[in-house]
Amino acid sequence: MSTPLDTRISGPPKLRAAILAGGITAGALDLLYAFVLVTLDHGPLIRVLHAIASGALGERAYTGGVPTAILGVMLHFGITVGAAAVYFLIARGLTFVRRHPWICGAIFGALVYPFMNFIVMPLSAVPFEITYTPAVIVQGLMSHAVFVGLPIAFFLQRLYFD
Repeated sequence: MSTPLDTRISGPPKLRAAILAGGITAGALDLLYAFVLVTLDHGPLIRVLHAIASGALGERAYTGGVPTAILGVMLHFGITVGAAAVYFLIARGLTFVRRHPWICGAIFGALVYPFMNFIVMPLSAVPFEITYTPAVIVQGLMSHAVFVGLPIAFFLQRLYFD
């Protein structure tokens, strides 16, 4: 008997578990990091989720309240689970990536940052622009290396490749 989860991510149960664990952990850590930054700036946490939803809804995401925030959460975790699936495809084909998950995971996470910021966001409906100072870029690369790439690599290595 299949469950709804079985239709979302195909492959053996170990692979599904690894991708979901890596993607969900990466998503949670990345969101937590964004919440800390917004809190330090004295902003409302819901604004982070509205900003994510604005990629699909544009400016109207900021007036959508809790439903739009929930959409932001769903989009965010969809992206991070998708990133975990991409990492799996890369690691499956490259022995070096499987042998060096910490280095390759960090590099992968760092590469997610420019992909999202310089390819995905400009193609989305996001109604704002980010000023990319050297400090912003370094902070983004480092946070994605640690909070996105490493958890994805860890869970895929631990739950699937080992």
